[in-house]
Amino acid sequence: MTPWVKKAKLHIITTVTVCGLVVAMIVPANKKESSAQVVGQQEPSINLDLTENELAKSVLETSNQLAQADTSSVANMMREAQVPQVASYNSNVTETDGVLSFKQETLNQNVLGQANDDQESSLLSMESSDENSAEETIGAVNPLEDESDKQNDMEEGSINEDGSENEEENAKEDEEPAPDFYQVGVTHSSVADIQQRLMDLGFMDYAEPTNYYGNITAEAVMMFQRQNDLKQDGIIGPDTKDMLMSADAKKYTAKLGMDGSDIKRIQTRLYEMGYLASSDQITGHFGDVTEAAVKKMQETNGLAADGKVGQMTVELIYSGEAKPNLISYGDKSDIVLACQKRLKELGYLTTTPDGTYGNDTSIAVKQFQSRNDLVVDGFLGPSTREALNSSNAVANGVMLGDNSEMVTRIQELLIKYGYLASENKTGYFGEVTESAVKAFQKANGLSADGNVGALTMAKLTGSNVVKASSSNSSTNSNSNSGQSNSDNSSSNKKPQNNSNSENSSSNSGTSSSSVSALISVAKSKCGAPYVLGAKGPNAFDCSGFVYWCLNQVGVKQSYITSSGWRNVGKYQKITKFSNIKAGDIVVVRGHVGIAAGGGMVIDASSSSGKIVYRELGSWWSSNFICAWRIFG
Repeated sequence: MTPWVKKAKLHIITTVTVCGLVVAMIVPANKKESSAQVVGQQEPSINLDLTENELAKSVLETSNQLAQADTSSVANMMREAQVPQVASYNSNVTETDGVLSFKQETLNQNVLGQANDDQESSLLSMESSDENSAEETIGAVNPLEDESDKQNDMEEGSINEDGSENEEENAKEDEEPAPDFYQVGVTHSSVADIQQRLMDLGFMDYAEPTNYYGNITAEAVMMFQRQNDLKQDGIIGPDTKDMLMSADAKKYTAKLGMDGSDIKRIQTRLYEMGYLASSDQITGHFGDVTEAAVKKMQETNGLAADGKVGQMTVELIYSGEAKPNLISYGDKSDIVLACQKRLKELGYLTTTPDGTYGNDTSIAVKQFQSRNDLVVDGFLGPSTREALNSSNAVANGVMLGDNSEMVTRIQELLIKYGYLASENKTGYFGEVTESAVKAFQKANGLSADGNVGALTMAKLTGSNVVKASSSNSSTNSNSNSGQSNSDNSSSNKKPQNNSNSENSSSNSGTSSSSVSALISVAKSKCGAPYVLGAKGPNAFDCSGFVYWCLNQVGVKQSYITSSGWRNVGKYQKITKFSNIKAGDIVVVRGHVGIAAGGGMVIDASSSSGKIVYRELGSWWSSNFICAWRIFG
């Protein structure tokens, strides 16, 4: 469309080819419907069997009638659009009572093809082959528009306040109409609306919607079709789209008789929690056994026991608060004793094994799960026991920067043996705790590296511990008094802000390098596939991606879901979206990502089907919950 037509909000209602010339009938946007009706009435009256001159006259008469019906002539419209060529053609174009007329000799020349170049570039007729060049000429003559037109465009969103075009709106205007059928590979702005609707209904994990219809979107559509008794082909046709966008669309609920990969994931979690007896019951089919397991889990956890897996049940299944149907707190058995012995051997248990599942055992199990890429729930489920007894089980290692119940237990033991002042029991492994561990290791014949591994833990929890000498105790006491208060407030408490934290005093020099390392690791995985529940190294979901990246740069963060990140409490909390910095973990509704700086974010996107590096834009700000500052 020519620039002056676009600026003046004109519409080409119809065109007629007359002797190789294209005659366009143009009207204002607010007259489009009435004009179209006139054209519909007038076009049949044009007799194509007439002579060339008679045919051209007939077309012009129709155009004149159209202009009269709209109460505004084409000439007026062009003048409003500030197209100065109108003046140069005043000798050939006249207006009477709002109707355009052409001089007969000009009309004859145009029809017979004898007009000169100026006459051939008439505002209402141009040769088809020169259409683009004519548009460029017209657009270049006068790029100005009056303030009222500009204000209208701003209100409609076609330009920004600074006068620049709104690229997103213009892109939508310029793109092809929405397809009748959506399938894998389709790219269109309307796909984002489809993805958002699927997320709102619970069929798709939350992430910033995209314009691409990929495999994950197709899988979510199949689940929606299953839920709404439609053909399950993952393709959105008219029936599926109408149902998806309707107020009657059903939300995600897995129930008896259904089949799918989502059912298999639910069954796997039920097995982990002890509600399914064996792994061969993980089939992907929601049968009677699965329904009974769901009812048992719901009843145990205070939900309505209807045997259906809706939003509340899904959130409970994957949370750390769900009560299992297996060995847990308070139980006593030989199985617990065997597990305690193995936990002790790997450096996780800080008390003597006694076969009772108490608080220390629960802490040890959680620490083990966090170090071995398991869901941290503190339960001795099938996968935890299998990993615990594996030769590949990762031994414990607590070090500078950790913050957990395990650190609190270690500090209690260091205090007991005189290596740490009692006011330094904070749960955060800072410089004071590291110094105390080194002193303990040196006194007990261990390598003094300041880290609490299996050997150090075994010694700490053993029966022949060498206590701190009076000089060590005195030194430790002195270092934790007077100036010790300073240590306690800054060197052995978890970072809170840039002025009163260990980060401020000891890590300020390494903060920027740690942030750079985190972003570099995250960027290295761009393009890796999104897989629900995956924790790397080759596939990820959103929380698995954050978990993997943090651990790659030495932050011992256990795996938690996106909802768990809302209240992690371990790092400095950022409550304003505008305060987000590079390296922060950004938590939005149902999703997490890593701020990359410069207004960008890296995240595992279900809507994109992969790890993406993109703008930390309006979707993130509108769904923002909080952010967590890991480094300084």
